[in-house]
Amino acid sequence: MATSTTSPLLAGTFGDCCFSASVKHEGDPVGRVDTIAGFQTYVSDPPVSTTGPKKVVLYLSDVYGPFLDSIKLLQDFYASNGFYVLGVDYFFGEYISQHEHTPGFDRTQWAENKLKYALGVTDKWIDAVRTLHGQDAKYFAVGYCFGGPFTMNLAATDKITAAAFAHPAFLSEDHFKNVKCPLLMSCAETDHTFPTSARHRAEDILAEIKATYHVQVFSGVLHGFTRGDKTVENIRWAREQSAQSVMTWFNRFAQT
Repeated sequence: MATSTTSPLLAGTFGDCCFSASVKHEGDPVGRVDTIAGFQTYVSDPPVSTTGPKKVVLYLSDVYGPFLDSIKLLQDFYASNGFYVLGVDYFFGEYISQHEHTPGFDRTQWAENKLKYALGVTDKWIDAVRTLHGQDAKYFAVGYCFGGPFTMNLAATDKITAAAFAHPAFLSEDHFKNVKCPLLMSCAETDHTFPTSARHRAEDILAEIKATYHVQVFSGVLHGFTRGDKTVENIRWAREQSAQSVMTWFNRFAQT
């Protein structure tokens, strides 16, 4: 799963908001950890009574990985609404949180190295998930920050039915030019990684190629808002509406 290196960047490298630790959220995760194609994976299943086509969400996390409680709870939310959710640990157990107090640690270089490696190996996990759940299932991908390029690479293939991202990093113009499936962009009003001008350019590209897409912008929040403090009403509302929108977007195209 290669990423573009020559196309102009629209969502750039990581900023401080990417590395702000998630606050603790209430609730107990209900998923489990399985190993798929050598990758530790958070797995959250839908209710037994789920009907209709099998729907599978590939959850592509930010630099904190898929096992933070707040991130598990978000994956559980999608599962509770009828999706089989699988969150891949493409960090192989080494997360940015383990280096927060390391003197002289270059977090941007760490993240860029992790991204380069993960992009080269994650295809086998995706193929294994598709083998596990079958070719007749409907597959979807949602990426957060670091997970943006993985989502957009999948959106350029026939492997998924629809895609979504929130506050992405490391996206080029080519990522948008190559989109083949419906795309939801969940964005922060203030985002130095994916600024307003870049978002507008992405919208122009999607319009030019006649893509099916939707853009939502939440005022008063920053890049990383989906891990934000739920005691702040506006952040809580943005986080919840973003998740609800992703779920609704995927359900819309699950019926096609």
